[in-house]
Amino acid sequence: MSQPVKITDETLRDAQQSIFATRMRTGDMEAVAAKMDQVGYHTSEMSGGATFDVAIRYLNEDPWERIRILRELMPRTRLQMHFRGQNLLGYRHYADDLVVAFINYASKQGIDVFRIFDSLDDERNLMTCIKTIKACGKQVQIQMQYSLTELKLGGPVYNIDYYVRKAKTFEEIGADSISIADTCGLPSPYDAYDLVRALKKELSIPIGFHTHYNSGMASMACLKAVEAGVDIIDTASAPFALRSSFPAVESMVFALQGTTRDPGLDMDMLVSIGKDLEEIGQKYREYMDNTRISLVDAEALINQVPGGMLTNLIFQLKEANAVDRLGDVCAEIPRVRRELGYPPLATPSSQIIVAQAVQNVLFGRYKILSRQVRDYAYGLYGRTPHPIDPDIRKMLLKNYEKGETPITCRPADLLEPELEKAKEATAGLARDMGDVLIYAIFPDTGMRFLRCKYGLESG
Repeated sequence: MSQPVKITDETLRDAQQSIFATRMRTGDMEAVAAKMDQVGYHTSEMSGGATFDVAIRYLNEDPWERIRILRELMPRTRLQMHFRGQNLLGYRHYADDLVVAFINYASKQGIDVFRIFDSLDDERNLMTCIKTIKACGKQVQIQMQYSLTELKLGGPVYNIDYYVRKAKTFEEIGADSISIADTCGLPSPYDAYDLVRALKKELSIPIGFHTHYNSGMASMACLKAVEAGVDIIDTASAPFALRSSFPAVESMVFALQGTTRDPGLDMDMLVSIGKDLEEIGQKYREYMDNTRISLVDAEALINQVPGGMLTNLIFQLKEANAVDRLGDVCAEIPRVRRELGYPPLATPSSQIIVAQAVQNVLFGRYKILSRQVRDYAYGLYGRTPHPIDPDIRKMLLKNYEKGETPITCRPADLLEPELEKAKEATAGLARDMGDVLIYAIFPDTGMRFLRCKYGLESG
């Protein structure tokens, strides 16, 4: 029997985030949106991740307007938003009332599928999101963060039993589908096959596979996942594929033609879109990683740096005039990660780990501590997959303002409601809930953006 694999397109969100540091403008998306609507994608992920932050911080664009524009141009395609559970699109946990308001507003703008995750895979940080998404009549896909402590699947933390237990928990709390989410090319083809087979035996909901190309294994891993019965794979248009991005949709579609898993997408339209994006992508070449000749980063299997984080890490080191320390930072990342409980390198834990690694290299190990890394040690981001090194935790929490004993409750239970305060702070400026939410999630840059948006400030 024919069982076509479904394709989620990542071109307009995670692909451009991974290769071009999220700098793609809405106008360039408009140029290809109508064609993309004709391809036959399962979903198009076009919002979330770093897109909100970058839009208001660097592009002077309203991220809500992007959703509305693409909704109009892509009426036949289900639009997908990706966000970080209780972190939403920021870098801390937000109060439940803000989470509810955000999901309700995004639903009204045209989002059909919410792909949510927690960087520590702590299901407690997803409960409010799931309940609200369901109440809006939308679909919820939970991303399960793929991570390793060894070079291959297995070891004391990340093994098949761990992922099966975690996936069953996510199904029980309301996921409509599960996505295996790899951020930097870690799954080997045979590990992908074994994991998908194990999950298909235990779950009754669809399973997706999301893997980046850093290590050069993504297409092979996707093909083996398809052979194992995966329901959905994530790809990107060829000009925005490979490198730290995704398998090229054109190659995957061609490889599966004539098989029982043939996705049946319009190949001529895919080629036409690729030509358009080849021209558009030239505008953003300055954001690409040009520090090496190879398109394959074998070190990704060791340092596990996500694609989107890698481009931003290089950008940060350039600004600090320290690109020559990139190798040292990549060597420090796994050490910091081990000491902090082996978190998956997904936002915001990836930013916390990588930022601390940068500080350790430039100024000495743990000589400079961010507020985020101390909050993390206190438990404000949730339970870590593995215990934090006791000595490191003690050092991080020494004289910490909230106390030196970590919390054990759901972090959001400690938060006071935030929405009304955000409304008060933007009174006379915000014209709709979208404006309020931009300020609430990004108070400093959000306020400046709103003032520029309504002509009260230049910039």
